[in-house]
Amino acid sequence: MADIQAVLSAIDVFSRAPDKASLDRANNWLQDFQHSPDAWATCNVLLLTPDAPPAAKLFAAQTFRAKVTYDLHQVDSANLPGFRDTLVAALERHHAGPRTIIVQLCLAIAGLALQFPSWTNAVQFMIDSFGRNPATVPTLLQFLTILPEELTNNHKIPITDDEYSEREAYLLTANSKQVLELLSMYIQATGVTHAVQAQVFDCLKSWLIAGEVRATDLAKTPLFAYAFEALASEDLFDSAVDVICELIHETQELDENMPAIELVVPHLIALKPQLVAQRDDADKIRGYARIFSEAGETYRMLLLQHPETFFPIVEAIGECSAYHDLDIVPITFPFWMRLAQTIGKKPSTSPLFMDAYRSLMRVIINHLHFPPDSASLSGQEAEDFRSFRHVMGDTLKDCCLVLRTDTCLLATYQMITTALSRGPEAISWQEIEAPLFAMRSIGAEIDPLDDDAVPKIMDLIPSLPNHPRVRYAALLIISRYTEWVNSHPDYIAAQLQYVSAGFEDPDPEVCGAAGQALKYLCQDCKQHLVEFLPQLHTFLSSTGAKLVQDDRQQVYEAIAYVISAMPMVRAAESLRTFSVDILSQIHAATIKPTVITREELQDVGNGLENLEVMLHVIQGFGEVLPPACQTSCEEAWAVLNAFLAKYGGDYNIGERTTRVIRHGITLFGDAALPVVPSVIARMSFAFEATGYPSYLWIAGKMIHRYGNEEDTDLRGSFQEIYERSTNSIVSLLQSKSPSDIPDILEDYLRMLTSMVPAAPDIFFQSSAFPLAFRTSMAALTLVHTDIIFASLDLFLLILTHDCLNPAPPAPPPPKFPIYRSAIQAVVEKDGFQFLTYLLNGLVGDFPEDSTSIVVSIFRAIAWIWGPQLISWLPAVLQQLPAAAAPAEARAQFLSDVSRAVNEKQYDKVKYAILSLNRASRKARERRRAGALDR
Repeated sequence: MADIQAVLSAIDVFSRAPDKASLDRANNWLQDFQHSPDAWATCNVLLLTPDAPPAAKLFAAQTFRAKVTYDLHQVDSANLPGFRDTLVAALERHHAGPRTIIVQLCLAIAGLALQFPSWTNAVQFMIDSFGRNPATVPTLLQFLTILPEELTNNHKIPITDDEYSEREAYLLTANSKQVLELLSMYIQATGVTHAVQAQVFDCLKSWLIAGEVRATDLAKTPLFAYAFEALASEDLFDSAVDVICELIHETQELDENMPAIELVVPHLIALKPQLVAQRDDADKIRGYARIFSEAGETYRMLLLQHPETFFPIVEAIGECSAYHDLDIVPITFPFWMRLAQTIGKKPSTSPLFMDAYRSLMRVIINHLHFPPDSASLSGQEAEDFRSFRHVMGDTLKDCCLVLRTDTCLLATYQMITTALSRGPEAISWQEIEAPLFAMRSIGAEIDPLDDDAVPKIMDLIPSLPNHPRVRYAALLIISRYTEWVNSHPDYIAAQLQYVSAGFEDPDPEVCGAAGQALKYLCQDCKQHLVEFLPQLHTFLSSTGAKLVQDDRQQVYEAIAYVISAMPMVRAAESLRTFSVDILSQIHAATIKPTVITREELQDVGNGLENLEVMLHVIQGFGEVLPPACQTSCEEAWAVLNAFLAKYGGDYNIGERTTRVIRHGITLFGDAALPVVPSVIARMSFAFEATGYPSYLWIAGKMIHRYGNEEDTDLRGSFQEIYERSTNSIVSLLQSKSPSDIPDILEDYLRMLTSMVPAAPDIFFQSSAFPLAFRTSMAALTLVHTDIIFASLDLFLLILTHDCLNPAPPAPPPPKFPIYRSAIQAVVEKDGFQFLTYLLNGLVGDFPEDSTSIVVSIFRAIAWIWGPQLISWLPAVLQQLPAAAAPAEARAQFLSDVSRAVNEKQYDKVKYAILSLNRASRKARERRRAGALDR
C-alpha cells in the first residue's frame, strides 16, 4: 500500500502544474520505480483497482510494457504463465478503453510472447480469450495489429537472432493463414461496424508489411475484393488505400505473384474514372495517386513489356501529376524517376512512353508558373513553392533521360518563342519565367558540345522582356551553362555584357543572380577571361561600391578565378593590384585622425572579406614567391597590425582579419616567418584585451604551421600567448561557467593541441601547465561534441606522451624527465577530479564516437598510475548518477579495472570501459523510453 500511495502521489504532481523541479523529481522517481522488482505487484493492483485514477492505470500499463522489455529476468520462469494471465485479465478488464491502456497492455503481451518459448499458442490463446465476444473483438484486433509491429521493431528485447527467428515463426508465420481467415470472417460479419472494418484493414496491413501474408493467399479471400469496394466508403477509404498499396508492394516478385497481379490490375484500371469523378476531393485524389504510383513503381517492367495492358496505369499517374494540388503531385515523382532510369537502359521504347514524358514535361512546366498575383503567397508559402520548384526540376531531368536533353531544351525554347510571338501586351512574365526555370533545371544535363539547342537559347536571352523575374531566371541559366560557354568562347563577351547589366538592376535578387553568373563564368571560363581582367577591375572601381556586399564578394571571387588561370608572375601582379586597393582602404581607416563610423568600419570589414575570398581561391604560388610578392607579406602585416591595434576590439573585425591572416599563411608559407612572432604577439595582446576566440584560433594555426622552427623570437611568442591566454581564461572562469565561453575554450584547446607536439618544452615546463590542465578539464563538462573531442585529444597527447614510457627511445631526449615530472605532478593533484569528469562524460553526454579515446586515456592512467586509479575509483564511481550508471554496472567496472591493474593486463581496461558504456547507454535508453508523456 505504501508503494501504491507513493506512485499515486508522484503521478498527482503532474495534474497540479507545479514548478519544473517538482515535475522532474516526480518523473525521475516514477522512472526509478519502474526499474524496481516491487513494480510488478504494485502495477497489477493499480490496473485491477476500479477507482484508481486513469493516469495511474496508464502508468501501470506502461510499466508492464517496459518491464517486459527490460526486466523479464526478474520473473521466475515458473511464474510466467501466471504473469501472462495477469496481463490478459487486465486487458479484459480494460477492453472498453481507454485505447492508450489497451495498446500498452497489448505491447506487453506481445513482448512476453516473444520471450516465453513454451507459450507456443499465443495467438490462438488471444483469439480464444477475446475473439468470441463482439465487445472484445476490437481488443483482439488491436493485439493482432501490434504483434507483428512489435516483433519487427522492438530491438531492445534481449533475445538472440536465432531465438527471434524461431519465435517469429511460431508467433507469426504459423498463424498467418488463421489470421487471414479470421479477418475475412470479421470484415463481413453480420452487424459489423465501419470502425471494426477499419481495424481489420489496419491489422491486415500490419501482417502484409511484416511479410507474413502472401499476396496470392490474400487474393483468394473476401478481403481482396472488399478492399477495393471500401474505397467507396468515406469511413474506410484511407484504410483501404493503405491495404491496397501494401498488397501491390507485396507483389513485387512478379513471376511468383502473377496470379495475384492479374487480379489486381483490372481493379486498378477500373479505378481510373474516379480521378475525374472525385477531382474536387483532394483527399480522394491523394489516395488514388498513392495506389497508382505504387502500382507503377512495382509493375514498371510489366508496363514496358505489355503497354497494351498496363499503359492505363501510366495515364492515371499522369492525371495525378497534372492535378492542381501541389501537395499531391510529388507522390508520382518516384515513379517517373524509376521508369525513366529503366527506359534509359533500353535501346528503344514504345512511342506511348515518349508521349507520356512529353506530356509530363508540359505539366511540370505549367506547375512551375508562379501565381498571377505572387504577393498573395505568404512568406512561408512562397519559400515552400520555391523549394518545390527545385524538386520538380529533378523530374524534368527524368524527362531528359527519356526524351534527350536537346529535345527538352528545344521544347522549352519553343514555348518561349511562341509566347513572345503574341507580343508583349498579350503575355505574362510567368509564361516566360517558367520555361526559363526549366532550362536552368535541365542545365546539368546539357552536352558542352551541343550546337543546336543551347545556341538558340543563348541568342534568345538578350531579347527577353526586361522583367526582374525574367532577368533573374536568365542570369541563373548563364551561371548553369558556363561549361558550355567555355566550349563556345565567342559567347563570352555577350554574356559579360548581359551579366554586367544585371548589376544595374534595382532588384537585389537580380544583382545576386548576376554575381553568381559572373562567379561561375570566371570559374569555368577563366582561361578565356584573362583578357577581360582590366575590364573587370574597371567595373569594380566604377560599380563595385554600388553593390551590396554579397554581390561585391561574388565579383571578387570571380576575379580570383581568372587570376588563378594566369601565369604565375602575371597572377601575382594582378593579385597585388586588387589587394593593394583593399589594404589602402584599411590603411586610410587606420590613419584617420578621428575614429571612423560604424558604417566605415563595416566597409573595411567587407574589404577584408573580399580579400579573404580572393586568397581562398588563389591559395598560393609555391615555394618561391614571384617578384610582386617578395615584400608583400611585411607590407600587408604592417597595415593589418596597425589596424588591429586600433580596431581589434571589434568582434567582427577580429574575425575577418584573422581569416585573412589564415589565408596569408597559405600564400606566403615560410616567407612569412619574419613577421610571425609579431603576429602572434599581437594575437596575444588582442586576446588578453578582448577575450575573442579568433585570436587564439589563428595563433593555433600558426603554431601548427611554424611550430618546428627554432627561431628564438618565434618560440618566445609561443610561450607568451600560451601563458597569457591561460591566465586570461583562468580569470574568466572565476566569473563565468565553461558553458558561457565554449568558443574560447575550443580554440584554446586546439591551440594547446598544436603546441604539445611542436613545442613540448614550452608546454610542459611553463608554470601555466597545471592551470592549462585544470582549464582543459572544465571543458569536459560541456555538452558540445567538438569541444569534447578537442579536450580528449589534448589529454590523450599529454597522458600518452613518450616521456611517460618506461622504455623510451634510446637515448631519451634530455628534457623527458622534466616533462614526466610535470605531468606526474598535475595528475597527482588533479587526477581524481579528471577521472570524475571522464567517467561522468562517458556515462553522460560524451559523443558515442569518443569512447575509443576514453579507452586510450584510461589505459594510460591504469598503466602509469594504477595504484592511484584503484584508490580513486570507488569514490568517483559513487558520484556517478544512478540513472546513467546502475549499481551493478559500477561494481562490475570497479572489479574489472582492479583485476586489469593488479594483473598488469592493461588492455583489459578497454573491455571494462566498453561494458560500462554499454550498460549506461542501455539504462539511458530505457529511461527515455519510459519517460512519462505529460
